[in-house]
Amino acid sequence: MTLVSRYALRTLWRQGRPRSMLLARPQIRGIMMVGPQILGDENEEDSGSSKKNDPKDDRREKFSQAAFKALETAAVTFATLTVLGVSGIMYHIYYQKRVLKKIRMAFNEGDPSLDMAFHSNDPESADWIVRDEQAIIDKAVSGRGLGRYYLIIGEKGTGKTSMLLEALRRVEGRNCAMFEAHSDPEIVRIRLGKALNYQYHEDYIGSLFSIRGPRDTTALLDIERAFDKLEEVALDVVKEKGRPLVLIVNSTHLLREDDDGENLVELLQQRAEQFAASGILTMIFNSDDYWVYERFKKLSTRLDVVTIKDLGRAKAIEALQHWRRKYFGDSVPVSVCNRIYDMVGGRPQFLNRVAQHSDMLAHAQQLVETEKTWFLNQCGLLGEDMDDDVMESGKFSGSAMLLAKELVEMEKKHIDSKGKPLPDQDHILPSLPLWRARQVMTRADYIQRYDNLNIFTIDSKSHVRADSAPMMEAFRQICAEPGFDNLLEETLDRVSAIESLGRTRELVLKDLVGGGKYRIELEKGNSWKGVGNRISMEVVPPPEEEDDD
Repeated sequence: MTLVSRYALRTLWRQGRPRSMLLARPQIRGIMMVGPQILGDENEEDSGSSKKNDPKDDRREKFSQAAFKALETAAVTFATLTVLGVSGIMYHIYYQKRVLKKIRMAFNEGDPSLDMAFHSNDPESADWIVRDEQAIIDKAVSGRGLGRYYLIIGEKGTGKTSMLLEALRRVEGRNCAMFEAHSDPEIVRIRLGKALNYQYHEDYIGSLFSIRGPRDTTALLDIERAFDKLEEVALDVVKEKGRPLVLIVNSTHLLREDDDGENLVELLQQRAEQFAASGILTMIFNSDDYWVYERFKKLSTRLDVVTIKDLGRAKAIEALQHWRRKYFGDSVPVSVCNRIYDMVGGRPQFLNRVAQHSDMLAHAQQLVETEKTWFLNQCGLLGEDMDDDVMESGKFSGSAMLLAKELVEMEKKHIDSKGKPLPDQDHILPSLPLWRARQVMTRADYIQRYDNLNIFTIDSKSHVRADSAPMMEAFRQICAEPGFDNLLEETLDRVSAIESLGRTRELVLKDLVGGGKYRIELEKGNSWKGVGNRISMEVVPPPEEEDDD
C-alpha cells in the first residue's frame, strides 16, 4: 500500500470512519492516484524548510506570538475595565442626583402626616379654636422663623400636635416634613428616611459588588448621612425659593434617657443649631416631658421655647360647645360648661372626651376617678406593715404623697388669703419651684419619673404642679380621706426604720471564758493629714488565781 493510502487510512481512522469507506468514495481513490506526487512535494517542502529555519528563529517567533496574545488579552481586559469603570462612575453620579431629587420631592406640596390627620379633610376645621400660640407655630412652619429652632413643650393632651398639623394644613405641607420619634434609634432612622424619601443607599446597585453591606453601620451614622443629604437639598432650595425648609420631630420625649438616646438628642440639637445659624432649615421639636428642655438648655443658643398650656375658661367653653355641636348637633348651657370646666379644666383632650358622651357630667367625674386610680396604682401608701423588700416603692410613694399634700396645703392657704375663687375665673393650679419640690420630697431623682407617669408636670419655668385639673382634684380627695396623715406618717416611719436597720451593724464577740475581757481603744485620726479614726481591740486574759497555802 502506498504512502497516500496509509495516510488516507490514518485520516479516516482518526475521524472514526470505517475502513470499508476507503474505496467507496472516488475522492479517496483520486488521492491514492495522485497522492505520491503531492505527498512527495510536501515532504520536499517540509524537508527544505526544516533545513532553512533555525531553532532560535522558531523560539523568537513563538515568543512574539505569545507576547502578541498577552498584549491582546491585556488590551481587551483594559477596555472592559474602562467600560465598567466609566459605567460605574456615570451610575454613581446619576444615583447621587437621584437621591437629592427624591429628598427634594419629599418637601413638595402635601405630607403623609396631613393625609393621616383626621381633621385635614374636616369641613369644620376653619372653626378650630384659635390659640395665642398658634401664631408662633404658624410662623415657624411657614419658614418665617429664620435663625431659630423651636421646642414646643406642654402636658399630654394640650393640643400641641393638633396645632402643628393645623399649621401644616395652612401651608399645604410645602417645604415641610414631619416624623415621629421613638425610643429605638433604629426606628428613628427608618422614620426619618421615610419622611425625607431617603433609603440610606440600600437601593444602590454598587453595594452588590462591595465587601461591606449597606447596613454595616449604626443608626446614628445613617441619621448623620441623611442630614448631610438634607443639607445639600436645603442649600439649593434656599437659593431658588428664598425660604428655608422645615423639619418637625414629634414626640421627642419618647427618646430614652440612656447613652444612645442622649447621643441622638445631641446630634439633633447640633444639626438644629447649625441649620438655624445658616438659615437653610428650621427644626421644630415637640415634647411632653421637661427633660428634653433640660437637655437642650445646656447647649442651646438659638432655641425658642413655646409652652402650650390648658385653655382658659372662655376658650374651653367655646371648644366644648363646638365639639358638642359636631358630635350631637345640640347646644350646651353655659352653666353646665362651667361645671365641667371646674372638674376637668381646660385640657382639650378631656373636653373632647366629655363632649362625646351623652351624660357629660358623669363622664367628667369618671375622668377624675380614672386619674385618682392611676395615681394610687403608681404611688399608693403601704403603711407600717410594709415589707423590707419594697422599701424603694415606699420611698417613691411617700415622696409623691408629700408633694401632693404640699400642693393641696398651698391651695388652701391661697384660698384662705384670697377668698373663694369666682366662678368665672380660670383654673390656676398651685405650683412651686423645682428646687423647693425636691426639698419637700427629700429626693431629687423622683420628679422626672413623676413627670413621665403624668402625675406631676414641670413647665419651662421649672415650676412643678399637678399634671392636670383632674389629677389635682384627685390630690384633694386623697388628702381629705380620714387617716391619710397617719398612714403617710406610718409609711415614712417604716421607711426610716428599714433604712436604720440597713445602716446598723451588729458585732458579736465570742470565746470569752474564765472571766476574760476585751480591751477596745479608739485612736482619733487627723482629718488634715487624711488619717481617720481607728479602733483596736485585744483580749485581756483573766487574772491568775493565787494558790492558797
